[in-house]
Amino acid sequence: MGVIMFFKQIWNNFMELGYPLLQNWWSRRKMKKGGGGGQNVENKTQLPQWDKDWNLQPMNAHGLVDEYLEMVLQFGFTTIFVAAFPLAPLLALLNNIIEIRLDAYKFVTQWRRPMPARATDIGIWHGILEGIGVLAVITNAFVIAITSDYIPRFVYAFKYGPCVDKGHHHEDECLQGYMNSSLSVFDMSELKNSSQPRYCRYRDYRAPPWSPVPYEFTLQFWHVLAARLAFIIVFEHLVFGIKSFIAYLIPDMPKDLCDRMRREKYLMQEMMYEAELEHLQERKKNGGGYHHEWP
Repeated sequence: MGVIMFFKQIWNNFMELGYPLLQNWWSRRKMKKGGGGGQNVENKTQLPQWDKDWNLQPMNAHGLVDEYLEMVLQFGFTTIFVAAFPLAPLLALLNNIIEIRLDAYKFVTQWRRPMPARATDIGIWHGILEGIGVLAVITNAFVIAITSDYIPRFVYAFKYGPCVDKGHHHEDECLQGYMNSSLSVFDMSELKNSSQPRYCRYRDYRAPPWSPVPYEFTLQFWHVLAARLAFIIVFEHLVFGIKSFIAYLIPDMPKDLCDRMRREKYLMQEMMYEAELEHLQERKKNGGGYHHEWP
């Protein structure tokens, strides 16, 4: 993750800016030698700006797809694997601070001006980001629930610890004996080697070898598994609820703009009513019938 989020982004930034720089340098070199459309060195300084811009690199055929794809991949790595690599958001922030300046320099000085195209939003990329966000919440819920000790410690403290029958729940007291409870017992004599210790402990919730059902999952294992699944459901619903609440608080269109649009619509209706009324009064004065349809 560190290699992907740091070194790969540095390489991508270098290629995004370095490749157009080298191509433009080669174009200027060809122009100085007289190969740039028949222009010599003396006439190069007299070229209009649009001729100079023509020697810049054209925008690729995919437009901004590569830029969007880079940001979407970075967003996916940052959100999906943030529990496994907490440094990813910081590296993404530093990369974006540099990326926005490099892209501005590239679009202004190294590329030809692209043809403008009207768009109401980012199109399909919005749905892709929404899908990545949902996948990130579910993935992080599984990572936290399965790989961390939070759920087993919680189950032990409230179900098997010394504080079960007590009224207080102090963390240090309630977790006494947790390590012994989280380790299962294995009979070393089954390894056919008498020089080994009699028993060894390993991280699992299985019955000891002297149990009627040795090495089977204990009841505590199923309690921990149920708590992990419950945590996944509660965690993802909580995150989705917070996301929906924040989206509700931040409208897609500002209130001032909505008010202005409603006022413009109201003024347009007033103008139509006044024009219709004037037309009706004029017809009445002339003694003619009234018949008018708006186009």
